[in-house]
Amino acid sequence: MRPAPLHTLVRRLLPLAFLLISAALNASAQEATRADGFNDVLRQAQAKTAAKEWTEAVALWEKVVESNPVAGDFWYQLANARYNAKDYRKAIPAYERALALRAHFPSNLAYNIACCYALAGEKEPALKWLERALDMGFSNLGHAQTDTDFQTLRDDPRYQRLVALVDTSKMSRDEGWRYDLQVVAREVKRKGYTDGVARKLSKEDFDAAVKRLSEQIPKLTDMQVGIELMKLMHLVGDGHTGVLAPPPRPEFLRSIPVQFYFFKEGLYIIGADPSQKDLLGMQVLRFGERTVDEVMSALDPLLSRDNEIWPSQVAPYRMRYLPLLHGLGLIPDPARVTLTLRDPEGKTRSVNLAADMSAPDIWNVFPKTWLTFSQTLPAPLPLYLKNTSARYWFEHLPDSKTVYFQYNRVRNDQQEPLAQFADRLFKFINDNDVDKLVIDLRWNNGGNTFLSQPLLHSLIRSDKINRRGHLFVIIGRRTFSAAQNTATFIERHTNAIFVGEPTGSSPNFIGEENPFTLPYSKMVANVSDLFWQSAWPMDYRTWIAPQIYTPPTFESFRANRDPAMEAILAYR
Repeated sequence: MRPAPLHTLVRRLLPLAFLLISAALNASAQEATRADGFNDVLRQAQAKTAAKEWTEAVALWEKVVESNPVAGDFWYQLANARYNAKDYRKAIPAYERALALRAHFPSNLAYNIACCYALAGEKEPALKWLERALDMGFSNLGHAQTDTDFQTLRDDPRYQRLVALVDTSKMSRDEGWRYDLQVVAREVKRKGYTDGVARKLSKEDFDAAVKRLSEQIPKLTDMQVGIELMKLMHLVGDGHTGVLAPPPRPEFLRSIPVQFYFFKEGLYIIGADPSQKDLLGMQVLRFGERTVDEVMSALDPLLSRDNEIWPSQVAPYRMRYLPLLHGLGLIPDPARVTLTLRDPEGKTRSVNLAADMSAPDIWNVFPKTWLTFSQTLPAPLPLYLKNTSARYWFEHLPDSKTVYFQYNRVRNDQQEPLAQFADRLFKFINDNDVDKLVIDLRWNNGGNTFLSQPLLHSLIRSDKINRRGHLFVIIGRRTFSAAQNTATFIERHTNAIFVGEPTGSSPNFIGEENPFTLPYSKMVANVSDLFWQSAWPMDYRTWIAPQIYTPPTFESFRANRDPAMEAILAYR
């Protein structure tokens, strides 16, 4: 047959083409409508969750997972909504689906399933899932011990065993300490050796160390057992794993009313109760008959760390505890110590200090009544000592077109959350004649890493500040944990210049704190279980080193000078 002319074929195909195009446009419109509808339902579900209107939230999340069953977070939100609506049995399969999709922490999801079974009155599956959660590495043992969701399990010996709530009141002294040791060993084994967490100490060597300590307990005093526990935790090999606080007993907590600090020239007294005001600014030469180096050597095996600068931050606080120094065999009396001191003019003297319970914990903030050496000096306080108790603040230095921002804790201030503070900080920078931003992290020992993200994003976006020579970060031995992560993120994503001394942790480190209290001794301990890879995977540095090295010196400290800030202001 003779083929039809081309114009005839075109005429015949045009209606079909129009039909196909129309169908495609139709399908596209329907797809867009469906997407808009889904997004609308998702927004409503999120709003109802935020408002804690759980019945409505459940219905909306059910629609969300029906439309998108592959997103684990949606199943997690549905499970939480059902849990809060007290529909525990229906929450379980939603948590199980979230667990299968590995949404959030798997061990937390298993724990939530245990809670649901317990609240539904099903004891056996509740215990089974609680054990599974702990085996998977559920990190917050303290929460599991007090969680009201497990009220129906409280008297069950299996629950008490799982969460280490065995009654120690009927145990002998040796049995009690050995039970505490057993709890520590269990927590280290189940949390500290998880996948992806490399340890310097093998499990076999750790077990051998536990066995040795168990055998030694009858021969040791309570303080000495506590010291050996600290040594054991140090062997695990990271700065967060350790004994965080001694028992609330006088024989552990007595401390002298002064604070020490290591400068380049040695150990000095930088803070004190007003009754010891005349000791401020003095160099410490001896504790009793022991030199400062001997005291440091004795303390070193107790001090958990990520690197070798961190002990110089921690040890001066431990030196205050006379029962600890006595337990280490450094001083003869756990209640008093004779310090040999040298004043700034070079004269030596001895002073006998008694320990008391007035200020055992000065880790983050001095007692309000205490004095610091800097406050007694005639020169005005430098910025870095001006307001160390505030979580964050900034000041404009118009003469140098510089904004100084002291960032002391990665924690929200109740009056102004960190994200709002970051907005205010960068609005000020953008609205004013600012050439440099200085972020001072030298006093920041951590908090919640995720709170630093708005600050980091503002830094990255700022064409005005994110340039070499215009953004500076002051770091030091106390820059640790979430502050270390913050410094690492800034180093990785901005053009900052680092000034000061090395950070107290590593760019990649094992961290996280979920403290638990040992049942017999009441010591507070922690086992880290999270590998923070904030730098690149091949970053094996022991710390972030400053480009401009300005280690703390007593010479500058006694003159109320800040060499780090001076170096920044002089930078060209």
